[in-house]
Amino acid sequence: MKLATVAHGGRTTAAVLDGDRWRELPAYDLSVLLATTAADRIASLAGAELPGATPVLPLPSPGKVVCCGLNYADHITEMGRDLPAHPTLFAKYADTLTGPEDDLVLPPGLDLDWEAELAVVVGAELSRVDRDTAGRAIAGYTVANDISVRDWQKRTLQWFQGKAWDRTTPLGPVVVTPDELDPVAGVEVICRVNGVERQRGNTSTLVFDAAELLAYISTFTVLRPGDIVLTGTPGGVGSGMNPPVFLADGDLVETEIPGIGTLRNRFRLTDSPPTGFPLTDSRLTDSRS
Repeated sequence: MKLATVAHGGRTTAAVLDGDRWRELPAYDLSVLLATTAADRIASLAGAELPGATPVLPLPSPGKVVCCGLNYADHITEMGRDLPAHPTLFAKYADTLTGPEDDLVLPPGLDLDWEAELAVVVGAELSRVDRDTAGRAIAGYTVANDISVRDWQKRTLQWFQGKAWDRTTPLGPVVVTPDELDPVAGVEVICRVNGVERQRGNTSTLVFDAAELLAYISTFTVLRPGDIVLTGTPGGVGSGMNPPVFLADGDLVETEIPGIGTLRNRFRLTDSPPTGFPLTDSRLTDSRS
């Protein structure tokens, strides 16, 4: 299945793709749906068709967004590090997420870098589970780009302040269930900047795959339906070039994983902060009780 949160008729709703048509699911968005509905029941809940529906940020309110850095051997090498014995993890807030076609609004003068990634969506509560249990609890996969503010990231040994800027992590356009996508067998992760390919990696070369990451993370913090884990980026980031290359005002970043879809996000560098966070807006304007 391909699941999404779509905009339709002035509101948002969870939806499932039926052929080339979106059909409504009984929740404001996928965050709400996964928190309240078992994954094996979702297909049976498909309702009315939604002509003209447009995918937006699929998971606007995850309880946790956990990210793995340095998880592709080529990227680890270009950053001058050794292969890790354990995952290198950091966290984001839900406010860092934004939609598949949204502009990314940031102040000028920052060292902005691209990081195309496969994201894993949790479908069941996980606490201190093994790899097999974690694998069975994957609700699906989506596309992400962990846009990084490198100069802020390098201010201290902790990466958080370079990774958690509001509305800088595009996600979507859909969540594809595991029966349609197998990252262990290998899917490509691609990033283009202004039409020029900068990254192309394959998930079969991940040091820690999706199930391993979920099991490891669940050892120290519970994961719940709708939580998101980013699995890391392949080689080809701008800061790994000689000399480094960073994003500029007007640049278009396209992040693609065949079988899921493509994010298209343009950079707008301005001193005005981003506005219009979608979570509250969609629920206030939705007429369902």
